Order: sequence, then structure tokens, then C-alpha cells
Amino acid sequence: MNIGEASGRSGLPAKTIRYYEDIGLIRPDRGDNGYRDYGTDDVHKLRFLHRSRSLGFSVEECRQLLALYEDKSRASADVKDIAATKLTEIDRKIRELTELRHTLEHLVHACHGNERPDCPILEELSESAQ
Repeated sequence: MNIGEASGRSGLPAKTIRYYEDIGLIRPDRGDNGYRDYGTDDVHKLRFLHRSRSLGFSVEECRQLLALYEDKSRASADVKDIAATKLTEIDRKIRELTELRHTLEHLVHACHGNERPDCPILEELSESAQ
């Protein structure tokens, strides 16, 4: 199938598919005319990559997961380690975002939002920049 059909079946834009090929995540066959020829295995890998990326895995993590997926002698512990590391990273980001939200919420409530020029938000930003 051509890249348009692979795109439709995988849910990924053609540009992303070309990028994944450029970085070696997929290797479609080439027809005699030089055009890419995607098979069902390629589409399956593209769907795998699409789902992995939607769960927050980086391209390199996707590369590792795809290699493990293709390695039938893999240990599931290797896959679990990658996923557990990603989960820890997500939890850290959630904590950081929650702290940011609390700080910003406090500043918004501290600002009177009136016609006067004094503003606790700008004062806090000014102090943080020093």
C-alpha cells in the first residue's frame, strides 16, 4: 500500500511516517518505481508507535519498546522497567505542575485586579528574575 493508505490505516500523518522511516523505526519495502510500499506489518508498527507516543513515550523509548516487541525472547521485566520509568516521570511532572498551579492560583487571588498599578503577580515575577 502507498503512504496515503498507510497513513489512513495507522492514524499518523504521512509526514510522521516519513520521519519514522528517516530515523529507522520502520523500513517499508520500495517498489520498482522507488515508491514506498507499506505492508500490514508496517501499519501494525505504525499503530504501535502512534499508541506509544500518545502515552508519552519519547521516540527513543518507542525505539526500545518496538525492539522489545519484536524480540520474542524478551523478558517482560524489561518492558515493565521502561513503563515504570515513564510513570515515575509523569508523576514528577504532575507534582511540578500542581506546585505551579498552586503558586499561580495564590498570585491570582492576591492581585486585586483593579485600576491601581501595584500587582503582586508582577512583584513576584520581578523577585524571581533577580
